[in-house]
Amino acid sequence: MTNSLRPNGDRRAPLPPAQPPADGVPSPRSPQSTQKKQSGKQRDAFFDNAKYLAIVLVAMGHAWEPLKGDSRILEAAYQLVYAFHMPAFILISGYFSRSFDMRPDRLKRLITGVAVPYIIFETAYPLFKRVIDNDPHQEISLLDPWYLTWFLVALFIWRLTTPIWNLVRWPLPLALGLAMLATVTPEIGDDLDLQRVLQFLPFFVLGLVMKPEHFHMVRRRSVRIASVPVFAVALAFSWWAVPRMNTAWFYHRDAAQELGAPWWAGPVMVLAMFGCSLVLTACFFAWVPRRHMWFTALGAGTLYGYLLHGFLVKAGDYQGWFEASWLHQPSGEVLVTVLAAAVVTALCTKPVQRVFRFAMEPKMEWAFKRDAAELARERQGAEQREREREKVNA
Repeated sequence: MTNSLRPNGDRRAPLPPAQPPADGVPSPRSPQSTQKKQSGKQRDAFFDNAKYLAIVLVAMGHAWEPLKGDSRILEAAYQLVYAFHMPAFILISGYFSRSFDMRPDRLKRLITGVAVPYIIFETAYPLFKRVIDNDPHQEISLLDPWYLTWFLVALFIWRLTTPIWNLVRWPLPLALGLAMLATVTPEIGDDLDLQRVLQFLPFFVLGLVMKPEHFHMVRRRSVRIASVPVFAVALAFSWWAVPRMNTAWFYHRDAAQELGAPWWAGPVMVLAMFGCSLVLTACFFAWVPRRHMWFTALGAGTLYGYLLHGFLVKAGDYQGWFEASWLHQPSGEVLVTVLAAAVVTALCTKPVQRVFRFAMEPKMEWAFKRDAAELARERQGAEQREREREKVNA
């Protein structure tokens, strides 16, 4: 990053200004004050609103899972939500990873904001099961992502390969091709949940190639109006498909053969579900508020809500909280839905962030070498301040 040549004699050539970090989603690495200092711009409320609403849908979907077997309507709503909530999340992740490169400061943020939280929570979830579920033999494995942690593995791999996707001529067709090949390759296995990494990859790459005007297109009034019948038709189709379609297709974690389908069904489902998810994601974005809302600030803490709410869902599963018969009635399902939304909202708040920042945003300066460019900037800043003091004293 430094310029070793000195065309100005003994004076150092001015260093390029630091660029704002490539924030990911749901990375907590983008507090408003920091971003304002770095880019001089205020956070876009639309994206924070979208991240918050998406994480609420994630929590609701996880809360519905133990209950949906008794309700065809709930199962249909579950499939509908799963068709677009993670694609929307991943697409935004890709959009905010467009400027990621191998610069040392960005690699540090990738390690401390994604890799380290993965190690911590991949260890914490099995330990939690050992204690709460009284299962002392539960294994801890960093190669087999547990429950929610697959997203951190995927985000790490996707972002690390971002320079490649920015380099190739047709990134989206290539990503779709890899996803299609993954669905016919059960030999990939469960290590690092690579099936999900590859099958969700097209949504991340799509985010990389998107531009601001694409988001403006889906936020038009005509799209908002059209999204209502689209969602209605999608819900009706989901209700029809409940007894006819394996819900596991929406998880993107298995090859076609592992789902009892012929091999050719995998590539077909990749293309079909990519198209459906894209349409529903556009409809979702159309209804995301563009202005600052009461929940907008929570969009910066969605990683906290994402990783922490899983402990409550799993505790309910281990302790049999969802077995109460009244919870399987419509009123009970509504209550569970509201509680899931309220809990994940609370987990995205600043007090929770302060408590768990050690796990989500660990300060690990001790683990890294100082970047030469950063040191040079500090020296340049110190020299500038010294010159200013000399001018004042003179």
